[in-house]
Amino acid sequence: MSKAELTLEQTSDADLTIPQEIDSTGSKLVYLYLNAAEEATIEELQSSLRMKQLALFPYLETLTDEGLVERDGQQYVCSA
Repeated sequence: MSKAELTLEQTSDADLTIPQEIDSTGSKLVYLYLNAAEEATIEELQSSLRMKQLALFPYLETLTDEGLVERDGQQYVCSA
């Protein structure tokens, strides 16, 4: 199993509350994944969510602008 794959236990332990300011489905999906995984690279997000990088970047930018996600080197993490 790759680092990007979540186990049922990890998902169950995660706080799956979505902040109200997130309105797009894609942003919600990215936020929930990062919240459950605790951190992920763009490649891990792409592989796990089966989304193209070009689609992920606007979601990550929106989440970052809203202060919900931070970039730490190559990793993205939830900050809220």
